[in-house]
Amino acid sequence: MIRAYTFLMRPTVGQTQALGEMLRDHCSLYNGALQERRDAYRHVSKTSIKYGMQSAQLKDIRAFDPERQGRWSFSSQQATLRRLDKAFAAFFRRVKAGETPGYPRFRGVNWFDTVDFPKDGDGVRWNSTPHDPVTRVRFQGVGHVKVNQHRPVVGKVKTVSVKREGRRWYVVLTAEQGEPEPLAPTGSVVGIDMGIANFLADSNGGFVPNPRHGRQAAAKLEAAQQALSRFPRVRRDKRTANHQKAVRKVAGLHRKVRRQRLDHAHKTALGLIREHDFIAYEDLKIRNMVKAPAPKTDPDQPGAFLPNGAAAKAGLNKSINDAGWGVFLTILTSKAESAGRTVIAVDPRNTSRTCPRPTCGHVAAENRTTQEKFHCVACGHTAHADTVGAVNVLRAGLVRRDARQG
Repeated sequence: MIRAYTFLMRPTVGQTQALGEMLRDHCSLYNGALQERRDAYRHVSKTSIKYGMQSAQLKDIRAFDPERQGRWSFSSQQATLRRLDKAFAAFFRRVKAGETPGYPRFRGVNWFDTVDFPKDGDGVRWNSTPHDPVTRVRFQGVGHVKVNQHRPVVGKVKTVSVKREGRRWYVVLTAEQGEPEPLAPTGSVVGIDMGIANFLADSNGGFVPNPRHGRQAAAKLEAAQQALSRFPRVRRDKRTANHQKAVRKVAGLHRKVRRQRLDHAHKTALGLIREHDFIAYEDLKIRNMVKAPAPKTDPDQPGAFLPNGAAAKAGLNKSINDAGWGVFLTILTSKAESAGRTVIAVDPRNTSRTCPRPTCGHVAAENRTTQEKFHCVACGHTAHADTVGAVNVLRAGLVRRDARQG
């Protein structure tokens, strides 16, 4: 089992400068490799350049530019080239699937914030001074950097990455661990229904409120973005101190909202994992749910369009993204695996329109009279619509579990 750890680093002024130069030079390598691929395809009879060919050139690149490329780890530079190769692999996969491809783009220095080291001990050394009470990580070309290690690392460290977020620097480790001991069984099963008014409702009648972190920070974000918009668009090295301060403020607010969503997702998932042996949830296609509606052309007026509800859909999409369902479900699945719990996704169709009474089971859109109220037109059963959805999700999940076991 592989587990990731993220720790805050506390580099000195000189180490901060060296870390910034490492990101800049790896960004330059990434962009140069991308340019080579573009030129080869456009001008040399549509020739495709692969990772192996570019990796073989690294030795000559390092010898030609020892100050910028020769000072960094060879394996980390190979990881940067693999990163570009994965971007092209994803591009061709989307082309083959008929999706919007999105050709790999050049990265600005601000958008290249991570350098990977594929192996601990090759260009990087975690806990490089084990007899020192302060944990340190050593990077080639940077030195021994202090690390705020807030929890122990269990297992053997496999890979190390350095990441920049604003003015902060983090080290990200992946460690190989044995299979964890499962939690003691509770004998409880539950189904959950994701929503907007409530973050989720469970089949036992419980609700988790939606914190709406993005909406709560909207006023501050709007003010910060308005302040930033007053500055003219200039290159990074031409920005004034006030411009840079405005950029950092906007980025800091976005980071705070992201951390709040992650914290809420972790705590909610942990509570479900501790209390239940089996969890069923709706297999929502979130990417499709947040798509903008297609425009409707007006047949009577060429070039004109009919109302398509785009404004209302934009508000719904914003609420869905603010809830962070995808992040939560990813965390829930990961925690369930390490705790020995079972998590199953079920088809979400008609879960909130089906009467949960075993003697009824009537399906009709009219059963859900409002966003919150469920009233079966066949038997008269009433309940909260989200609770009804969670009960039906649990029932479908148990059927799938029994079918797997059988």
